[in-house]
Amino acid sequence: MNDSNCQCAALKFYCTAGNGMEPFLIQEVKTKLAAKDVDHIPGKVFFTTSFEIKQVRELKSAERLFLLLKRLSAPTAKTPSGIQSRLMGDGSDWTRAVLSWRCLQRDLMMRSDCTLSLGLPGRKRKMEEESGVEGSTCNGPNGTQKLGLRGARRELGLSKDHISSTEDSGSVNCVAGDKDEENRIEGSRDRKTSTVSFRVNCRCSGALSRLFSPQDLSRIIGTAASRQLGWRVDLRKPDLEVNVYMSDDHCVLGIPLLRLPLANRSYMKTTGLRSTIAWAMASLSDIKPGSCVIDPMCGVGTILLEAAHEYQDAFFLGLDFDESQLVKADQNVEFAKFGDRVQLLQASSKEIPLPSCSVDVVVCDVPFGKKFGTKTDMAASLPVIVREMERVLRVGGTLVLLLSPQLSCLLKKSMTPRPVTSHTQGEGTGVGLGGDVDPSHTPSLFPSLQPLSYHRVSLGAIDALIHKYVKILTATTTLSGPHCIHTLNPCIVEPE
Repeated sequence: MNDSNCQCAALKFYCTAGNGMEPFLIQEVKTKLAAKDVDHIPGKVFFTTSFEIKQVRELKSAERLFLLLKRLSAPTAKTPSGIQSRLMGDGSDWTRAVLSWRCLQRDLMMRSDCTLSLGLPGRKRKMEEESGVEGSTCNGPNGTQKLGLRGARRELGLSKDHISSTEDSGSVNCVAGDKDEENRIEGSRDRKTSTVSFRVNCRCSGALSRLFSPQDLSRIIGTAASRQLGWRVDLRKPDLEVNVYMSDDHCVLGIPLLRLPLANRSYMKTTGLRSTIAWAMASLSDIKPGSCVIDPMCGVGTILLEAAHEYQDAFFLGLDFDESQLVKADQNVEFAKFGDRVQLLQASSKEIPLPSCSVDVVVCDVPFGKKFGTKTDMAASLPVIVREMERVLRVGGTLVLLLSPQLSCLLKKSMTPRPVTSHTQGEGTGVGLGGDVDPSHTPSLFPSLQPLSYHRVSLGAIDALIHKYVKILTATTTLSGPHCIHTLNPCIVEPE
């Protein structure tokens, strides 16, 4: 591993992810980073890639990025000495990981990166994670202290980040089979790592948590690292911090690579829906070059901005009835410099001012009730809103919705043809999702919307469900009008 390019060979990483986001992150690392050895546990996705750190840090579905130090199947030891021996080994894993981490930090610094993990806050720092991502135990890994440029220049090679536990000895972040590199690392161990200042941040659950507190485990592991590696403990302003996660089934140690979460977007001025969820919805939307994408209740425009950033050759239109929301959305669009591809219009989602069959994708975070006053109001309005979405969507187009569990159940029920009583059979016909006539059932409220998938995700305190539909041709589908033909930019259209 050479200092000018520390990722000439594959390194092992892991990312934290919100509950339900693991499948999206797995797909993203495989597609964008050609990742190998992809694996996951709840809330974490592990992978190996040879891509540069500047590409790894562009992941959109992850919360935080770590260099993997060690991963064990389970911390079977129950005594302080046993835990120390199990997690430390001979110390070579820790040394190699720190040298790899130092190189990655230097690589980021050379790119004038301002999101290094320098300038760690004190022990009482604010946690930025949402529930279900890394948990709510004290001393979480998500510090948000602003970068100190003086500290960055003073300690170019080591940023002030957390130190976490690492993986099995066979999962070390070094060039596999490169004996010269391993010898170089061992030879420079005392010179380059003996002066590291550090602290350990531990989170545990299960049986171990009944024997030791997180502070106890941090002290046990930190003492071993200090004695074995010669590192200096610094609880206030360490060079780096080791994050340790221990449960009955897993033990993961890692070193954070960035000060801010990956979920923080530099192109977003005012945040609304969590950016990782917005990105996941955009990724499900099957957006193609030239596609017209609308969000009938865009709010501050989070979903549209995530989609516009990911899909450079598509066009986007945001609608909202609330003028104050549109003002913020307009500021976001201007801040992101997407004004040539993202347009905004004040309009009601119950009466979308676009022709039938005129858009390729409809994507929407349906309010959970607050915007419409009460949940009863939202439940009553949902069929009307979805009917409008179905109308403007072209055949073959995609509909992606984010719904509360209650609204999700309501929409699923509306999609399901219901049996009719015997005295009403024969009075009419029902049209199924594929257009087949079934005289024993009443039709679905949305016969041309065919469900494709459902994804339960965490929004922090509550869960939500992402629904994906495709519009199919049925006996009731309206095909008349020139706007049913896909045009180069159908989003730029005069309202009816």
